[in-house]
Amino acid sequence: MDRIEMTTPLSFAVLGPVRAWRGPSEVDLGTRQQRLILALLLARAGGAVSVAELVDLLWESDPPPSAVNVVHRHVGMLRRRFEPGLPTRAAGSVLIRDGAEYRLRIDGEALDLLRFRRLVAQAAARSGEPAVELYREALALWRDRCASGLQPGGRAHPEFVAVDGERFAAVRAATDAALRAGCVHAVLPAIRLAAEYEPLDEALQARLLLALAADGRRAEALAAYADIEHRLADELGIQPGGDLRAARDSVLDHDASSDGSRSRRGVSRAELELSQPTRAEPPAQLPADHPHFTGRRDVLAAAEELLAGERRTSALVIDGMPGVGKTTLAVHLAHQLAARYPDGQLHADLRGFDSGDSVMTPAEALRGFLWSLGVAPAAIPAELHAQAGLYRSILAERRMLILLDNCRDWDQIRHLLPGTGGSLVIATSRRRITGVAGQGGAHPLHLDLLTHAEARELLTRRLGDAAAADPAAVDEIIARCGRLPLALALVATRSVGRPGLSLPAVAGELAEADGRLTGFGDTHADLEAIFSWSYRALTADAARLFRLLPLHPAGELSAEAAAALGGLSLRCARGLLAELGSQLLVQPGNGRWRMHDLLRAYAVELGEEHDDAAERDAAVERVYDYYQLSAYAAHLPLQPQVPLPEPEPSERGVTGRGFTGRADAMAWFAAEQRVLTAIVARAKERGRPRTAWQIALALQNFFQDTAQFRQWAATMSTGLAATGDDPAAQALLHRSLAGACYFLADLDRGLSHLQHARALFERLGRRNEQGHAENNIAEIRLDQRRYHEAIRHAEAARTLFRAEGNVRGATNALLVIARAQGWLGRHAEALGMFVEARRQFEALGDLHGTGTTQAWLAHTYSMIDDVPHAMATWQQAIDIFRDARATHHTAEVLVSIGDFHSANGDPALAGQAWSEALAELDGTDSPMARRIRDRLLWHR
Repeated sequence: MDRIEMTTPLSFAVLGPVRAWRGPSEVDLGTRQQRLILALLLARAGGAVSVAELVDLLWESDPPPSAVNVVHRHVGMLRRRFEPGLPTRAAGSVLIRDGAEYRLRIDGEALDLLRFRRLVAQAAARSGEPAVELYREALALWRDRCASGLQPGGRAHPEFVAVDGERFAAVRAATDAALRAGCVHAVLPAIRLAAEYEPLDEALQARLLLALAADGRRAEALAAYADIEHRLADELGIQPGGDLRAARDSVLDHDASSDGSRSRRGVSRAELELSQPTRAEPPAQLPADHPHFTGRRDVLAAAEELLAGERRTSALVIDGMPGVGKTTLAVHLAHQLAARYPDGQLHADLRGFDSGDSVMTPAEALRGFLWSLGVAPAAIPAELHAQAGLYRSILAERRMLILLDNCRDWDQIRHLLPGTGGSLVIATSRRRITGVAGQGGAHPLHLDLLTHAEARELLTRRLGDAAAADPAAVDEIIARCGRLPLALALVATRSVGRPGLSLPAVAGELAEADGRLTGFGDTHADLEAIFSWSYRALTADAARLFRLLPLHPAGELSAEAAAALGGLSLRCARGLLAELGSQLLVQPGNGRWRMHDLLRAYAVELGEEHDDAAERDAAVERVYDYYQLSAYAAHLPLQPQVPLPEPEPSERGVTGRGFTGRADAMAWFAAEQRVLTAIVARAKERGRPRTAWQIALALQNFFQDTAQFRQWAATMSTGLAATGDDPAAQALLHRSLAGACYFLADLDRGLSHLQHARALFERLGRRNEQGHAENNIAEIRLDQRRYHEAIRHAEAARTLFRAEGNVRGATNALLVIARAQGWLGRHAEALGMFVEARRQFEALGDLHGTGTTQAWLAHTYSMIDDVPHAMATWQQAIDIFRDARATHHTAEVLVSIGDFHSANGDPALAGQAWSEALAELDGTDSPMARRIRDRLLWHR
């Protein structure tokens, strides 16, 4: 029998679910990971696949240290499935290894993909009905998308997407051949299916229209066009392209008779109106042009020359040193060119050189641009490459001007550049971006210091007659400013603000200044003198605060944080910030204060020179005290299941911020998130490990409610690393990490963290916390559909909570038991438990508990077909969660409503609920968003 199995030929399929046969018998391919490995090998059709590629395939990020060994084990198991009886570690003759690569030894008829490619090649070499028949035979090999059903969330590996692309290319070619041969009915089913798979592929949709018309289905073709037009407008914010419009016109001009005569008879006004495109008002986001713009004629001329050239220019990237006037030039140039781009202007400050890790990601910029272009938030893809593709598709048929300020590097802007079409990007960066010159249509423009004449023109325009009256003083000022526009602007602003100060006096002050910004070299060594001039105009208290501001962990701060930094009252801090603002040393915005990087560098040097290390260290300690106390106060209104231990009062007299309620606390966490995570990362090094893990835990409910699950996991991991040998802190951090893993659908890792936490709590005799860990284990068992185990763990948790008098904890455990009973079909028992849990949560004022109970109560009503009660109770849950700003839980309820409508045959209502859910998750990293998009895609 073994000999027969070893010699019977194997055959494989990857054009749909991955399958394999030995003769007529199908081979069990094992686990999902093993089938995924086989799928990539089959997609390569005998080509090599590296071990590194297989690791990336199985783990999207953070592969375990054992990843390579795991891959080798999976490959070994596949070998033995293909060749039963093969000894462990034997090489085999089917799945062979070549160094750090694997490949399948497979002939052309043993794999459906190779048969498909052979038939398509034969069809392309023929014409007429024989070609159409070969295409039909090739397309009949497909049963679903390539390697369907293997990757969670519906995301496909690029290799599988490429194979799918071969299918759609074959469909297009088959349609063209069938239209020429007059036998479109032979491939119409394949065209329909492909168009359903790719509803936004205009080339496919155009061929569907032509095929339907050729098959005598003109009304259906016009209805299909209207549906495509609306979908493009709703989901992408664009009108149909040239191919689709041409196909529509062909349908309108086509007569059903065979003599080829053309007529528009039978097309209603409604059909014509459906095909008219719509477009929103073009965006106009350019900042105001500078009223005193001067000079730069050489750079402006170079830009005009590039734009007038024969080769298309898609981007002008302006680089230059800090303060040289890149933004001012870019804005001026954009205003000069705006009339040439009638479809509008977009603008984004990418903050590429901001302090405090506030750099804007390409995904953030693309989301903002897509919103501005009329794309609904729910239609914006989650993946960066998909966002960029949608953005470029919209720009392909528009002429738009895009201004990107403060770019960090090529990776930050490359996704924001248009592909085809007539749009232009103007970008600025304070460093020379490598890679620009090598990109088609992108050109660097270097901005140097002003010429002496341009600098004189700048001062003359700003200072008027005073500059004209004393040219020698103007020349001295220009020399001392190093012809740097930022320094010249500061001098001019200060001079205008002090009418009694003559220009010779200004020049004299600059000449006498002896401080420098050492980090910027000889070219602008005198800039420090310019800043020192504004600095010396400050009161002593304002000057001290200015020197301390760079010690804050981020590039912007609130007045409360500034008060802590300086050891000041809030009222005093606000007054001093206003004084700094009047001297242009800080900039206000959205209730916070920002400092330009050059000024920040200057303030650092001043602080190191004038303030001793003890004072600077005390300022940092006060800031850490403020954020630790405030984070503790902010987490309490979010009703954590296990409140943090209260921090000790500050030894330095700092008090934390107070909060009026949940909304106030959530808003504060959102504004200070970057600062808080920075402190978590740095506090241990400052000898404050307790600050690190306490702030991390304080952020837990905020991360959960805003669906920032990856940030949650990262922050808790950093906090856990700071706990040292503190078992209580370790237990709390393990339990929090389990929560992040749960929402990231990594149940096994979450269970491991919970088991660690439970053991530590039990050893410490902390029964309440042990109960929470036990109940969380029950929730994971629920998700794993191990309902009896879930009940056992929840009952154990309930016993612990009751012994400690913890009503809220016991009610949470009851809720888990009720959910398990419902899934086991014991609906009457479940309903009674849900009603009791709701009563308890309402008495406790627990919004999350009440909302969660209502959601599961509604779900149980739906299981027993009590639709009115189900819908009313779901709506109550939505109202509760929205009031609590719990976006993730709101989305969960809306998904349940959509699933209910879908199961009951109402796709319109299902789509409406899913779209609302997706809108709730906009801007989050919730894996649920991807699953919702899959629902919307497959239920159209």
